[in-house]
Formats: sequence, structure tokens, C-alpha cells
Amino acid sequence: MERKRLSPVVFGLTMLFFYLPLVLMMLFSFNEAKTMIWQAFSFRWYEELFMNSDMLWRAFGFSVLIAVASSTLACALGTAGAVALHWYDFRGRRYLKFVTYLPLIIPDIIMGVSLLIFFAAVHFNLGLQTIFIAHTTFSVPFVLFILLARLEEFDDSVIEASRDLGAGEFYTLRRVIIPMLLPGIISGFLMSMTLSLDDFVITFFVSGPGSSTLPLHIYSMLRFGVSPVINALSVIMIAVTVLLTLMSKNMQKYMIGRQKA
Repeated sequence: MERKRLSPVVFGLTMLFFYLPLVLMMLFSFNEAKTMIWQAFSFRWYEELFMNSDMLWRAFGFSVLIAVASSTLACALGTAGAVALHWYDFRGRRYLKFVTYLPLIIPDIIMGVSLLIFFAAVHFNLGLQTIFIAHTTFSVPFVLFILLARLEEFDDSVIEASRDLGAGEFYTLRRVIIPMLLPGIISGFLMSMTLSLDDFVITFFVSGPGSSTLPLHIYSMLRFGVSPVINALSVIMIAVTVLLTLMSKNMQKYMIGRQKA
């Protein structure tokens, strides 16, 4: 069947709709003026970002710390859950799989309120620890289903061969299953980090005094007017995100190539 070609005009307008705001943000991060009127090319706001933004960098540090920690735990829990749901048959398996879908379909505001009620009920002080727990909670399902999709392509005969050669369950998991799942684990880790760094709604409900992450700090800055410093920070974050994505794709290609070899 002959495929229909997408109109170049429609494609161009779609790309313009998605990426024009990003291009404008990058452009005006180099604007000398504080307003949206172009004055002159300048690195003023980047200098301001690195020299006079201690609170902003503190919030950024909290965001990175929570993202790395919650993504690491989410990958550990997601990997264990995916292996259990794929290979083991136990009572309530189907219901457990359904329950893991819930954080994916529950609105963020409902998730945030429910976590806040839970922390209040158990008298858990709000702070970085509650943000860490919340981010791990909504990250685990993403890792789990990325790995379940990966396991659907898994050759189970490799596991049988490992057992026939006398390898135990833990050895097989460590030396056979985990290496073959590594591209999916890396994808899940980066997905979890992206979700954690970007989250505002849930973090807003479970954060405490002195534990503002970057999205919360940017929100507090926006209430007093848009600062071009935010544009400069956004450009740096986009550059880092693109770099991490390219590294992830190259690493996955390398790992898949090694497995095929």
C-alpha cells in the first residue's frame, strides 16, 4: 500500500508550533535588555546566573540530588518488579500489575494531595525526604513497563542454558539477565531523571521549608516577573538534556551491539 506523504507546509507549521517558543527563549537569553525588545547581543544573564544566583543553584542542587537518588531506587525496584511479574507466577500477580499502572493514570494533583495526606497521617515531616519518596513512587511504573517491554523480546532459552550449566538464580540474574536488560535500565533511569527534574505539581504538595527544587524556585521567581536569568538557565538545561539523550542512545546502541556479537 502506497503511503500518503505529509504536506511540507503542515510539517513546517507543526515544527514551528512546537519549537518556536524554545528558539525565542534561547534568543532572548542573549539579549542585553530585560524586556522582550531586542537591544544587543550579550552574555549578561549568563554572568548573572553564575555569579549572583546562589538560591537558584541551591534549588538546582536539590533537584539533581533527588533526581539521581529517586531514579536509582526506582530502577532497582522497577527491575525487581519487572523480573517478578514476567517470570514468576503467584497469587495476585494480575492485580499487582494493574496497581502499578495507577500512578501513570492518576492526575498529578490527586497524587500530590494523597501523598500529603499520607505523610500527615504518619507524622512525617515534609522536606527532601518526602520529595524523594514521592518521586520514587511515580518513577517506578515508568521503569517497570520499559523493562517489561524489553523482557517480551527476551530469549528465555538463555536462562534455561544458564541453569543447565549449573548457575544459581542470583548468578543468572547478575550475569545474564541484568546485562541484557541494561539498555532498558538506562532508558528507565534517564526517563525517571527527566520526570523528577521536571515535576512541579506533586513536589509542590510534599515539599517543606528549605527544600525548594528548581521548578518550585522558578515558580516563586515568576510571581515577581519574568527574569532573563530563567531563559539562560533553561538553555543550559536543554543543552544538558540533549547531551544526556545522545549519550544514552549511543550507549544503548553499543550495549545492543555487544549483546548481538
